[in-house]
Amino acid sequence: MKRLAILPALPLLLASLASAQQPASSGSTPPQPPPAPAGTVFRSSANLVPLNITVTDGSKQFVKGLTKADFAVFEDGVEQAVQFFEATETPLDLILLIDTSSSMSDKMDVVHEAAVGFLKTMKSSDRGAIVAFADGVDIIQPLTSDRTALEEGVRKTRARGATSLNNALYISLKQFGRGAQQADVRRQAIAVLSDGEDTSSLVSFEDVLELARKSGVSIYPIVLQSKYAASRIATQGQRRYFSESEYSMRTLAQETGAQAFFPMQIFELKGVYGSIAEELSSQYSLAYSPANTRTDGRFRRITVRVDKHPELKLRTRTGYTATLPRSAAPVAYVPER
Repeated sequence: MKRLAILPALPLLLASLASAQQPASSGSTPPQPPPAPAGTVFRSSANLVPLNITVTDGSKQFVKGLTKADFAVFEDGVEQAVQFFEATETPLDLILLIDTSSSMSDKMDVVHEAAVGFLKTMKSSDRGAIVAFADGVDIIQPLTSDRTALEEGVRKTRARGATSLNNALYISLKQFGRGAQQADVRRQAIAVLSDGEDTSSLVSFEDVLELARKSGVSIYPIVLQSKYAASRIATQGQRRYFSESEYSMRTLAQETGAQAFFPMQIFELKGVYGSIAEELSSQYSLAYSPANTRTDGRFRRITVRVDKHPELKLRTRTGYTATLPRSAAPVAYVPER
């Protein structure tokens, strides 16, 4: 089994990436997390399940103004007691994953401008991070609220090499997806831009999906279509052939409560980022501590309803894998610069 032979090397890779981001210290005291932003702060228990919920009406417009009493949450069919609720104001950690493989070389100027515009939609309490991936994965800018540092991080990206999409997603989820370990409730989202099939990852899509189900991070894949795909659709209409990569990205978005985008032209990227930004600013944040406390490794199915408005469409993560808290197997903290 090739995957089993490769995966034990991942902790070393993650540790080396994390240690490279740690600032110098004069003593043995480990770096401390940054202070929580002003505003609503909820101290969570170890098994808190956070949900980012997008609500739309029949016209696909975002619905605001709902209250905690409007939502009913079920885990495996059993209704849960909501312990935290916030409408649109929960701070966001946004990670931009940018494909910098050689096939992106003629697109980077547009990518830079679109990504910088996306970052400008963030609120003062939000944080961002920039991660580039080609043959390897490079954390250009760790989580920070410094908009100048984030913009500089975007503009540092250069195209070269192959495409290690799964590696980038896996490492980003490990580094940034605190999941049940977090002390304060923060929404977490990854917007990942790529223009092709994964060509060099050591990690399988199944490993990425498993980790995503544990983390609670919303993943928005943006897959630029090739000229061949655009030509095929132009001649055959909207009928599409099966693409394993496209199926994987749609599955990842669906399982994490997000959306997948497949723009035909790089110039559509600005609008795609704008759509994601609008959705993130319209979400409800909800969290509950599950009545079933067994950490048996099973997948728990989550259903959220607004019973008084059955015409509304709700989108959130489909569930989570009930495992031991991540503190039992810690991942190095990535400090804010």
